[in-house]
Amino acid sequence: MSGDGNWVKVANAEDVPAGEMIAVAIEGKNLALYHLDNGEFHATENVCTHQFALLTDGWLEDCYIECPLHAGRFDVRTGKGQGDPIDEDVRVFPVKIEDGAVLVMV
Repeated sequence: MSGDGNWVKVANAEDVPAGEMIAVAIEGKNLALYHLDNGEFHATENVCTHQFALLTDGWLEDCYIECPLHAGRFDVRTGKGQGDPIDEDVRVFPVKIEDGAVLVMV
């Protein structure tokens, strides 16, 4: 995504434990915010590109989110689909931490 969006606070970093994810709705977008075990935060669209399912209803393991419907997996760092049944990557959004707040560019 290009750098022409707006940074929007979506959570406090302390409110999303490492290894967890939350759904956030901002500016008409349904996003998933992930806090990886290594401390990194990442954000993607929250809807699987294969069939309508919320990724936050799935399973986060390392840097991969598994869709709850058909076990399709995405790398949350890049949005890259990890094989069948995924044939389209999921959109990712830049994330930064400022003063304990998690900001996402939308």
